[in-house]
Amino acid sequence: MILNVSGRTDIIAYYTPWFINRIKAGFFDVRNPFYPKQVSRIFYRDVDAIVFCTKNPIPIIPHLSEIQKPYVFHITITPYKNEIEPHVPPKGKIIEAVKQISNVIGKRFVYIRYDPIFLNSTYTIDYHIRAFRHLCELLDGYTTHIIVSFLDHYKNVDNNKDILKEHPLSEKDYEIIGTNFSAIAKEHHMTVQTCAEHRNLKEYGFIVDDCISKNLAYLLTKKTNFKEWKARNKMCHCVEMVDIGAYNSCFHKCKYCYANYSEEKIESNMKQHDPNSSLLIGTLSDEDQIKTRK
Repeated sequence: MILNVSGRTDIIAYYTPWFINRIKAGFFDVRNPFYPKQVSRIFYRDVDAIVFCTKNPIPIIPHLSEIQKPYVFHITITPYKNEIEPHVPPKGKIIEAVKQISNVIGKRFVYIRYDPIFLNSTYTIDYHIRAFRHLCELLDGYTTHIIVSFLDHYKNVDNNKDILKEHPLSEKDYEIIGTNFSAIAKEHHMTVQTCAEHRNLKEYGFIVDDCISKNLAYLLTKKTNFKEWKARNKMCHCVEMVDIGAYNSCFHKCKYCYANYSEEKIESNMKQHDPNSSLLIGTLSDEDQIKTRK
């Protein structure tokens, strides 16, 4: 079993004490987001590897030695300002944290996500090319992989369209992004890839691969029996993972986020968080049906 920590919220940024407590307790409880009375119990002993997905890895750094499982980091660093990413820490601090993590686990297991790309009158193609070059310059020697994606129209994106003011990408835009990003990444000893994108930019030198491929799962676990993650869209062929997060509980409040589809619920959910609970948000009730996830 591979844990996803987490695609539903930024556990590392806001809930690291809970995560460390659950490791010590030996299990995690996770509500089914569609059937809330159904709770999956995941025993830490059954975990083969962990995928950390975060915009702010700083809180977990003091605890890395406590995680006695193989793990990989996917760290999102984008060039947007506070009106788009209201509560993401300064990017310079995140980059320094990336360097620390890379020195601990090796650059092979540190993935940077430049994700998502969208264009408007402020965030132009030239802006993105300059930002991408600067990012690669700063992280040369600390990662070998950058994953790029483009803005998808989730509910939260539509709710924030007056803030995002997105301009559609033309084929010429894709060509300029593809050729420039490929050349910059190569110059700094990195690969750049898309995952599950309709425009994969392969013709411009991008790698088309899965974020968590079977090959990466094997490198982490030395196991080959991982299935594809059927919960994702049909273009995604990542290996199956178990997400221990909860939607509408990330205080970054990024205006393009798919996981916060009701910003009104974020603060109320966060108030229900107890670092000593087995659940990320709230506590178990007598009506909950707990089933062990194998």
